[in-house]
Amino acid sequence: MPYARISGWGMYVPSNVVTNENLVEKGLDTSDEWITSRTGIKERRLIDQNEATSDLAVKAARRALGLADLHPGDIDLILVATCTPDHSIPATASIVQDKLGAFRAGAMDVNAGCSGFVYALTIAAGQIESGRNRRVLVVGAEALSTVVDWKDRNTCVLFGDGAGAMILEVSDEPGILSASLGSDGSGANLLIVPEGGSRHPFGMNGSSSGGRHLKMDGRQVFRFSTQMLGRASEKAIEDSGLTPEDIDLFIPHQANLRIIESMAKKLDLSMEKVFVNIDKYGNTSAASIPIALCEAIEEGRLKVGDSVLLTGFGAGLTWSATVIRWGMALPVHVSRWVWLSRQLEIRLARLRSLYRRIVRRIRVWTLWRD
Repeated sequence: MPYARISGWGMYVPSNVVTNENLVEKGLDTSDEWITSRTGIKERRLIDQNEATSDLAVKAARRALGLADLHPGDIDLILVATCTPDHSIPATASIVQDKLGAFRAGAMDVNAGCSGFVYALTIAAGQIESGRNRRVLVVGAEALSTVVDWKDRNTCVLFGDGAGAMILEVSDEPGILSASLGSDGSGANLLIVPEGGSRHPFGMNGSSSGGRHLKMDGRQVFRFSTQMLGRASEKAIEDSGLTPEDIDLFIPHQANLRIIESMAKKLDLSMEKVFVNIDKYGNTSAASIPIALCEAIEEGRLKVGDSVLLTGFGAGLTWSATVIRWGMALPVHVSRWVWLSRQLEIRLARLRSLYRRIVRRIRVWTLWRD
């Protein structure tokens, strides 16, 4: 039976750093102490006006491809986990596929809120284990700054933008050991952007612009997360054949430091085994777990054979957990020539996209003349 393992990784966060003090200076009724004590967040990254979710995803994906020593044409499937797509239609994954020049790849989005990356990782592993695909690019990317109300201190202080990407390849050794996914749609209204879908299109029903912003019942979401993450994590650990004592590193969704600490206590894991970077990036939704995993790798927190627990929860309401066995020796050194070839591939992808657009227009024009 084929297995799936992670062979490449990459992350990207915007250069625009917004601290808690910056929010106060802009007139938000809060303070650095209030935000830090309740969430653990000190700053977050926000996209510029000329950036979108696909831009973040592509930059993270290119880094992952470079580390895996793969070309875009080697990828069979692209999965982008996001709840802030470039457009309602088409899928952001298709835009990523075009920008990368991954001409052989299928592409689709996965929207499971902050649980999305683990959902997508599980789908990717299933595709590889079934033999249908050999290499899958999984990206978690979000531009949450585009949907939050920057006058609402209960939500806007929590979120940031960024992307993380993983390459999964076929392997002879198990990599993704287990997965536990779940949803309770009765809580869909607890974390929601009310407008923009078929239920309430933008500008319909006389609604205000506030319907375009993220709404959250913080207390109920907090209670839900502390209950369900523990159950999902315990099931994923049990299904993997391990025990909590066997977990070498715990990478939870970076939503709130209190939730992370509560989770570690419930699983009887010391905080030394928990990776936390919420102070730098805030809650980047589906991007938070892959960004944290990338940083854990770069900090030398993983070695071959380590067991890693990933957990997430989010809108839906959804929850997810997976246990992976790390199989890559670190550090991975990438030659300068690999990065130079990637720059060439970026240019070729742009030319290919332009060529296909021109050919498509010529064909339409020819048919119209006939």
